[in-house]
Amino acid sequence: MQILEDDLSGDKTAGLLREHLDDMLEITPPGSVHALDIGALRNPAITFWTAWEGDELLGCGALKELDAASGEIKSMRTAAARRGQGIGARILEHIIAEVTRRGYSCLKLETGALPPFAPARALY
Repeated sequence: MQILEDDLSGDKTAGLLREHLDDMLEITPPGSVHALDIGALRNPAITFWTAWEGDELLGCGALKELDAASGEIKSMRTAAARRGQGIGARILEHIIAEVTRRGYSCLKLETGALPPFAPARALY
């Protein structure tokens, strides 16, 4: 698996992010969806990565800089066909390594409390 910084211009990336946003809109109560669309992910304060095996997109994750000492994990998603294979954990490890490299003292995450978010809570 290779994890690369992504410029959000590829069709596969756009498709995975559409799937992510559609899923969040379906399973999250109205007004509680904090998933970002591609436009919001292009914010200069956000670094976005995708995980690949050859030309297969496995997943994605992002880090939003909140201030000079803290960041927030955003847009974590594993492709449906590859769930349960440790891809999310590898992306999370990559983001944590970047947090360490940047010298942040705080890393935040907001995820849902409903049953569909149980795998995310277990990972984090």
